[in-house]
Amino acid sequence: MRVFSHLCRWIAEQCRLIGRTDLVTRVSPRHPTPDQLQTGSLVVVRDGALDKWACFRCPGGCGEKIQLSLSQARRPRWSVRFDWLLRPTIEPSVRQLNACGCHFWVKQGQVQWCRDSGHLQVPNRTNGA
Repeated sequence: MRVFSHLCRWIAEQCRLIGRTDLVTRVSPRHPTPDQLQTGSLVVVRDGALDKWACFRCPGGCGEKIQLSLSQARRPRWSVRFDWLLRPTIEPSVRQLNACGCHFWVKQGQVQWCRDSGHLQVPNRTNGA
């Protein structure tokens, strides 16, 4: 199923039916080590049916590992959902408080920069654009 999702997403991007995907989801029972966490990959750490963490590299250029708590009992917490093309959506926004200082949303696998992040939003090519 995962290979089918990747193939369908690639075809849709090439045909410009969807914009370029910045992040793709995979599920793992363990936290990824820094060398296992690839740019463009969002790892949902899942224990049974419970999603615990979302881990990915900062898209702002610093490459720092970002770990977002998905636990309902923790604060702050985020939610992650992904579609059949494995494109994640994260709520609420993510703000790096390190030197990178980026602030962004992830919607359908695309990083959307907030105005206060200092990063320019590059429009993604979509059908009709």
